[in-house]
Amino acid sequence: MAHTIQLRLHAPGDLGKFRLPSGVQRRLSDLLDRQDQGAALTPAERSEAEGLVELAEMISLLKLRVSGLQAAP
Repeated sequence: MAHTIQLRLHAPGDLGKFRLPSGVQRRLSDLLDRQDQGAALTPAERSEAEGLVELAEMISLLKLRVSGLQAAP
């Protein structure tokens, strides 16, 4: 059975500027580019790429939620 949990968090005002560090973004881009070009990633690289994609998605979702909260009256 699925459960829903709601949390209230106080987000810093500059959360909109929050993003992956440039070195981490370069690594993710490199892994995804290699995969797109047909290169086989090792299991460790595939796991790393999946984790970095999840992290990037989480950051994007947080930014969207905060921007929606800030826009609300």
